[in-house]
Amino acid sequence: MDLDDRSRVHWRGGGSDFWPDDRGWRRRLVIALMLVGLLASLGLHVAIGWADALGALTFAQRLVGVLFLLAGVVEGIALPAVVDHWGRRQVRLSGALVLLGVLMTLATTSLLLFLWLQEREYIATVLIFLGLWLWSLWALHALIRDKVWRGIPHPRKFALGVTVTALMTAVSLGYSILYQPIAAPMHFVLRAEFGTPRTDSGSPYVHVPLVLYAKNDGGIPVYIVIDDYTVTGSLAKFSGSGDGLKEWKGDQEGGWWNPEAEAYRSDVTYEVVASGQFQGPGSTLDAGEEFKMEKVITLPKSTKYETLNADLQFAILRQDRGKIDDEFYNPKLSWIESEGRYYCPPDECGEHVIYHGRVRYNTNLINVTRKPRYVAAFWAPEESPDVFISSFNFKKEKKNQSIYGIYQSLDAGEVSREAERYGLVWASVNSEVSVKGLLKQAR
Repeated sequence: MDLDDRSRVHWRGGGSDFWPDDRGWRRRLVIALMLVGLLASLGLHVAIGWADALGALTFAQRLVGVLFLLAGVVEGIALPAVVDHWGRRQVRLSGALVLLGVLMTLATTSLLLFLWLQEREYIATVLIFLGLWLWSLWALHALIRDKVWRGIPHPRKFALGVTVTALMTAVSLGYSILYQPIAAPMHFVLRAEFGTPRTDSGSPYVHVPLVLYAKNDGGIPVYIVIDDYTVTGSLAKFSGSGDGLKEWKGDQEGGWWNPEAEAYRSDVTYEVVASGQFQGPGSTLDAGEEFKMEKVITLPKSTKYETLNADLQFAILRQDRGKIDDEFYNPKLSWIESEGRYYCPPDECGEHVIYHGRVRYNTNLINVTRKPRYVAAFWAPEESPDVFISSFNFKKEKKNQSIYGIYQSLDAGEVSREAERYGLVWASVNSEVSVKGLLKQAR
């Protein structure tokens, strides 16, 4: 019998300091590749889990972050197990620990690639996901070839434990990412009320109190991205013929229409009497929190207004879906040239206060599989406020183009999709009183 024939002679046994082969370089190469892959997977799990474990809003989202950190701990334990399994093999479970770490990498990278495929945006990190996914397939093949489960005392219980852990993780992810942000309701109590006016006989004007109130009556804390209150006075002519109802639409060429009309009011126009911000862009309303503002509106006693209208409106972003970075709180003034990208000649764009900053999804799994998103809001006292979320970074791209031109050229579908994703919606309330009644109360 030829003892040098490796196809017929197999070594069994031997000391822990002896490997019966002459291919030590191959084992060292496998060890190096395994360590590199596990280290990269460890860093990925920590990068994803750290932000969620410490900063997520809901318990479920923090639990997901903790699970990712625990997976990182398992990856860390698997590092010395790699050296032992392809070295002295003094620990019986070293191969099983490496197998567990590889399975976690395969599951995580498969999930990340699945989330990335939903948008298919080019990001550099997708190369990391794909590389680790391919590495985990190779590592799994190498471990199966070595039959590492033979060192596990109870392989069926081990497999059951891994399966149950994977299912619990999947349920937690689905609950925190999909179900909870969709199912949790939002509800607000809003009021805009005029109070009793005040004046005196020697004064040419009258003071009209205005109370603005908002309460988050739901279970989800929110950001107020932009807000505005506007008081307008309406001017109208008396239509004795009762033909005012015909004025709800414009002429044939105008293409505009009015959602309301009255038979005995004609040529209705509105003028802004007062306007301002309510709680302020970037402020928050926690569940059960309320905010109240009292203003005094000044009107001349000789005013021609028929009615006063108070409108309170604000755009809200759900905190269980997104988080706004601190840079958003620094307003930019569009009429000042030193503002750079935010400057636009008033003759072309008007004058606006601009708020702009990064917005992050409240689950870091989404952040690492998407391009960065940015929220921009515009406010001016005589215009309706506006806000949008998009993937366009105003600071880095098209630096010679005005922010207003960029805003007008954005894809409407993307803006609508991002608003729905982050729960960006508007809330408003309106109140109207008769000016004649106010002046009568003042007298």
